[in-house]
Amino acid sequence: MKYVEEFQNPEAARRLLDDIHATVTRPWALMEVCGGQTHSIIRHGIDQLLPDEVELIHGPGCPVCVTPLEVIDKALEIASRPGVIFCSFGDMLRVPGSDRDLFGVRGEGGDVRVVYSPLDAVRIAQENPRHEVVFFGIGFETTAPPNAMTVLQARRLGVTNFSMLVSHVRVPPAIEAIMRSPECRVQAFLAAGHVCSVMGTGEYPDLADRFKVPIVVTGFEPLDVLEGVRRAVRQLERGEHTVDNAYPRAVRPEGNPAARAVLEDVFEVTDRSWRGIGVIPGSGWRLSPRYSEFDAEHRFPVSGITTREPAACRSGEVLQGLLKPHECEAFGTACTPRTPLGATMVSSEGACAAYYLYRRLGGTPASLEASPVA
Repeated sequence: MKYVEEFQNPEAARRLLDDIHATVTRPWALMEVCGGQTHSIIRHGIDQLLPDEVELIHGPGCPVCVTPLEVIDKALEIASRPGVIFCSFGDMLRVPGSDRDLFGVRGEGGDVRVVYSPLDAVRIAQENPRHEVVFFGIGFETTAPPNAMTVLQARRLGVTNFSMLVSHVRVPPAIEAIMRSPECRVQAFLAAGHVCSVMGTGEYPDLADRFKVPIVVTGFEPLDVLEGVRRAVRQLERGEHTVDNAYPRAVRPEGNPAARAVLEDVFEVTDRSWRGIGVIPGSGWRLSPRYSEFDAEHRFPVSGITTREPAACRSGEVLQGLLKPHECEAFGTACTPRTPLGATMVSSEGACAAYYLYRRLGGTPASLEASPVA
């Protein structure tokens, strides 16, 4: 398959690894800020194949994982109401709230439905005019444009019983928050290629310059990740800190102008709370006042919700790159995909889920012969 098989070529992977081994002379800590990259790294054993001097730190790159507990609890409260059809992508159904999840609400009789496109929720609203249909709109810059287009479509079709519970977050402010943390060890970033395919790279040069960190825009296949690491290590060894696009087949500096225009029309930038991290200024989107009639939080008053994070869950430290999943005492015991304490264990992009699925408690060191890369 074009753009898949050629980016999993074992000989090319070996050459990139040889180059990295030959280049590195001192310890460096790199953070990938995309959960898809994290899963690729753990699945293919890339972190175990790299030199000991190169550490990959898993960042808050899973949109499901960083959705704040208070928003999850709002979703649960709305979904429990009579006459509501609550629509969501499947990976949100097992994310634990304070005392249950959306699967639990469905088990109690709530009408919770899995959809594969936000437009499915608009169609459901058309087919059920006596019900309020709510779509759970979460994600980074990648899922925000289709969600924005769905709001435009609902208005165009005159669908008045549709609304969206919005919890969109933005990557650049998260990078800034990570770099400002006194516990930060990150010396370079692998930026998420799909985010940059939408937004471009315009927000990154200032971050690279202010914090003196290389930022390499990176894809998701094994060779993409290795090439991103290679370029980041080369910059670090040379004392450079620039933005480098290692994913040119998908990313242009200006991003996708049409998608960005829709985002600017439908959403406005706001402060956003990140689960396990806290409030990051300017790190999210909400529906602009022009589209407030589609805002589920306006349609369903859900204030006064009290949230409770499990004391044993350390997903906040995992999301900040301060802890590897298997270093958590609850990992694989009290916390499993069937009994998750946090979203990082059940999301398809969660770091804890990646460790549980591919490596459990760390496993044995990978080799080129044993790794799926080969």
